Amino acid sequence: MPSFCASRVASFNRIPSISTPLHRKMSEETSNRRTSLTRATHKRAGLFEKFFVGQMQSIQRGALEISTDHGQWQFGEEGSDAFKASIIVNHSSFFRKACLGGSLGAADSYAKGDWESKDLVALFRLFLQNLDVLDGMETGLAKILNKFARWAYEIGYRNTVKGSRRNISLHYDLGNEFFELMLDPTMTYSCALFESPEATLEEAQIAKYDRILDQLEVEKGHHLLEIGTGWGGLAIRAAEKTGCQVTTTTISEKQREFAQARVTERKLHDRIKIVKKDYRQLEGNYDRVVSIEMIEAVGHEYLPTYFSKISQVLTQEGAALIQAITMPDDRYARYLKKVDYVRARVFPGSCVPSLSAIREAIAKASDMRLVGMQEIGKHYVRTLQKWRESFNTNLTKIRSLGYEEDFLRSWEYYLCYCEAGFKETYTGDLHLLLTKPNSALSGSMP
Repeated sequence: MPSFCASRVASFNRIPSISTPLHRKMSEETSNRRTSLTRATHKRAGLFEKFFVGQMQSIQRGALEISTDHGQWQFGEEGSDAFKASIIVNHSSFFRKACLGGSLGAADSYAKGDWESKDLVALFRLFLQNLDVLDGMETGLAKILNKFARWAYEIGYRNTVKGSRRNISLHYDLGNEFFELMLDPTMTYSCALFESPEATLEEAQIAKYDRILDQLEVEKGHHLLEIGTGWGGLAIRAAEKTGCQVTTTTISEKQREFAQARVTERKLHDRIKIVKKDYRQLEGNYDRVVSIEMIEAVGHEYLPTYFSKISQVLTQEGAALIQAITMPDDRYARYLKKVDYVRARVFPGSCVPSLSAIREAIAKASDMRLVGMQEIGKHYVRTLQKWRESFNTNLTKIRSLGYEEDFLRSWEYYLCYCEAGFKETYTGDLHLLLTKPNSALSGSMP
């Protein structure tokens, strides 16, 4: 996930379908009242501010309040039951950046401190409930600039073997100390599975690992391949719980070093082998394959290659489980044509696929069958909340590591942005169970 922290990092760069907005027509009295509230403000507003608030007039669901140094704008529904969100403008440059750069410009403006919100998650949720407004921000010059950004992005961040190594490093090699201050003790950077309201994040991550191992029916005699080591959480759990052999691959040097140290500390070096290889370079035969939220780093054009490789290394009796963040099918084509906030500022080279794109790639490039599917995206809301709590609690320690304020504000933006997507079910997270032709797995999922 371009540079927010020049001294430490070059860049730092994770939806089934949103419900249809409720188009509620304001009465004439309400409309007149809104006009009277904003007339004085309008006289003092600059050109970009007037253009921006003009776009906000289309808000139909929820209520948005924009506060400036010369007054307030109010849009959308009225009443105490309305879903409320706010934008507090600290510097008028916010309007220029948002108008010229669209949602990406607004995100960059937040990192610079040009604006804030009483509740960022609520603000993002309001825009997801009013997608036409969100889309309207990407028109005009913003659309032209985004096309240029997309062209430059495709050249600079293609997921070739060399490009993937660079892209992964830009996000995951921010520093192990940083992630230790945000993640749970298992150092798991993916959606957890909360089996009870009382469960801790660590317990929920272990429950997720156990669910995956159970779904795959991993046994002691199996050789398990993991594509995307992370910091070693799944590999360690698999070896300790089932006694199986694990080969796990990563292209992040800092993750590899950290995971290797954990394996050595637990005396699991005879059961876990960590290799630094791109998934396309893997060879051998494995009984099971696991890949947890790594598919987002593959890229749309390489999805067939990814599933072809998984199919190639699995035995004919084998099975794989992919945990994949997904976005709505009906938004995917539009998504591929633009550079959004996560891909531009958080995770270069990333692409959140749609379920249809995944199904198409499996059918095109492998002999595997999709026999089971479970949506766990609702658990991501709480997972992200826990990460944000730890991030905020440890903010002083994180600052002491040398990260600059732009980076910290951007990371807060990222966590809230993702939480809103899962809260509104705009983004999802799927467990996909795939089997080879002779597999005996039934495919049943909870």
